[in-house]
Amino acid sequence: MKSMSPRTLLFCIVCVALAGCGSKSALPYMQSGAALDELAQTGAGKIKHIVYIVQENRSFNNLFQGYPGAYTVPYGYDSRGRRIDLVPVKLGAFYDIDHSAQAMFAACHGTGKLPGTDCRMNGFNREFAEGYPRSLKHPQYTYVPQRESKPYFDMAHEGVLADRMFQSQLDESFVAHQYIIAAQAHSAVDLPFYWGCGGGRYNTIPTITQDRSPYGPAEHPCFNYQTLGDELDQAHLSWRFYATWYGTGSSGGGVWSSYQAVRHIRYGPDWKKDVVTPNWKFITDVRHGYLANFTWVTPICDDSDHVNCPGGYGPSWVAALVNTVGNSKFWHSTVIFIQWDDWGGLYDPVPPPYEDYDGLGFRVPLLILSPYAKRDYVSHKQYETASVLRFAEDLWGLNQLAPADTRAQSPAKDCFEFRRRPRPFVDIPAPLPPKFFIGQPPDYFAPDYE
Repeated sequence: MKSMSPRTLLFCIVCVALAGCGSKSALPYMQSGAALDELAQTGAGKIKHIVYIVQENRSFNNLFQGYPGAYTVPYGYDSRGRRIDLVPVKLGAFYDIDHSAQAMFAACHGTGKLPGTDCRMNGFNREFAEGYPRSLKHPQYTYVPQRESKPYFDMAHEGVLADRMFQSQLDESFVAHQYIIAAQAHSAVDLPFYWGCGGGRYNTIPTITQDRSPYGPAEHPCFNYQTLGDELDQAHLSWRFYATWYGTGSSGGGVWSSYQAVRHIRYGPDWKKDVVTPNWKFITDVRHGYLANFTWVTPICDDSDHVNCPGGYGPSWVAALVNTVGNSKFWHSTVIFIQWDDWGGLYDPVPPPYEDYDGLGFRVPLLILSPYAKRDYVSHKQYETASVLRFAEDLWGLNQLAPADTRAQSPAKDCFEFRRRPRPFVDIPAPLPPKFFIGQPPDYFAPDYE
């Protein structure tokens, strides 16, 4: 018989406690209400839906420069000790910065025995960059003007902004998008030729070793570990991953979903049932009265905030998703997490803590919106990508999947007030309305091929 997780056992204890209220035979622990108190801190009984919106490639300092109460700086230093004032660059600027594991080690410019540890955070000038205008002397040292990031600032004022949120992984988006579903990536590092299962015999990805060499033995990026989706299936809870098509079949395109790299889902019934494209169907599904217990939503390139995606529509896209949920019947039972998957090569001053051979990476933004989230609150607790999974696992009594979600701190205790009455939703103004995105054609390129 499979053993219960501690959280599942706690659910059982609470049920017995509730059934035995008023009985002299009830255990002292149950009578004390300690189990009920612990369970209440997870959102159990209040939260039925989690929406996880994943955007692309922005450091915290770049996107939330100057946000009140959060730690940001207006300048940085390069590897020669020279001060560099950060300059504003619009969201739609089209250029690229290396953000591989090697780029992370270079930017960290650390003094520890292992690469990417004891970071001095003054090596961002050593990251390779291309495609930027000559007038931009230091493309890594920039920030987004607040007139463009205003919808994100408004969301933060209506909920929680976490300023010590780190990537669970060291490097780029392929690995990041495995952590958002499984809290691991089978030690994969950097990029495969093709995003997941398929792609032929030459589709491989390096692995990172225990001593942080990013040149470990290559493997096929088609894994078979358990994911949060599997746990939700086993618990009879629903999930959906809203993604987009890119390219064509002949050009190696596909559905830009993390689950494309998980063999038993890519080639199983969940692929047709729970991976939904185009991504804007999230808006129409919610309007038609459907929202899964756990939902991932990923963007197309123009809506992604990626530095080399020229649309610049990210704040409006995220506002459209948030407003759709907020104005629906689901608001009072939902938590919305909004995270940027990696730093994109952009400067940040906060050194990442060392947690394991493959983490943590640099600081990225995390926004939390819910009728039970604290309002206009900046959390200074340490979180990581796997913290969102940990929140869901604690909420529903699920087991941890990997070392990352085992060590990760859930935002539940610091960022929510579950004992208070739910707050009404406040609309997030944005330049573009939801109807702009319904029927939006997909980009030829993947939202982030890095």
